[in-house]
Amino acid sequence: MLAFDAVVFDMDGVIFDSEREVLKCWQETGKKHGLDHVEDVVFACIGTNKTRTREIVLEYYGQDFPFDSFNGEASALYHSRYSGGRLPLKPGIRELLTWLKTRGKGIALASSTRHAVVTDELKAAGLLDFFDAVIGGDMVERSKPAPDIFLKACQALELEPERCFAIEDSYNGIRAAQAGGLRPLMVPDLLPANEKMMALAESIEKNLLDVITYLEALE
Repeated sequence: MLAFDAVVFDMDGVIFDSEREVLKCWQETGKKHGLDHVEDVVFACIGTNKTRTREIVLEYYGQDFPFDSFNGEASALYHSRYSGGRLPLKPGIRELLTWLKTRGKGIALASSTRHAVVTDELKAAGLLDFFDAVIGGDMVERSKPAPDIFLKACQALELEPERCFAIEDSYNGIRAAQAGGLRPLMVPDLLPANEKMMALAESIEKNLLDVITYLEALE
C-alpha cells in the first residue's frame, strides 16, 4: 500500500465534538417554533456549507421558510454556549496531530464552515499552529460532496491528492474526498458507517487513536 505525505481534516465532528451540539441547538430552536423532524434536516446538512444547508432546509420546510432568522437564532444559541474555546475536542485529536507533526507530515483543514470561524475555533483550542493550510467553505464555489475543498487543500500543500488522506465523519465529506482522489478515512460521529461509506472509504476507524494505529502500519 502506498505511503502518504499529508492528512486533510474535516473540523466539525472530527476535531471538535460539535455536531451533536449543533443538533441540540437546532432541536431546541425548532421546538420553540413548532418544527418537526429537525434532526432529519440536520443529518442531511452535515458536511455542507451554509449555502447548501439553506437549500436543504428550504427543500424540506418550503421555500417560504425563514431560514436566515432561524439559523441565526440557532447559531446564537450555539455560540453562547461554545465560543471562546469551550468546544469539546474529539478524543485523540491532539495525539494524532502531534504524531503527524513529529513525522513531518503535511496537515491541512478542509471545513465547510467559514474560514474566519474555523481559524478562530482552532486558535481558541490551541490547535491552529499544527496546520499548514486551512481552507474554509467560503473559499470554494461548490460545497461537499463536490471535491473542490479537498482539492484546494491539496493544492495549498503542493501535494497530489493520492498522497493525502482525508479524515471525515460525514457522508458528504467521504463522497467529496473520494471524488477528489484522496484516501478517505471515516471516523463516524452522528452518522454511522453504512454500506456505501464502507465501499467509498479506505478504512473505517472507531476513533482518532485508532487512526494513528492505522497510519503507523503504513510507515
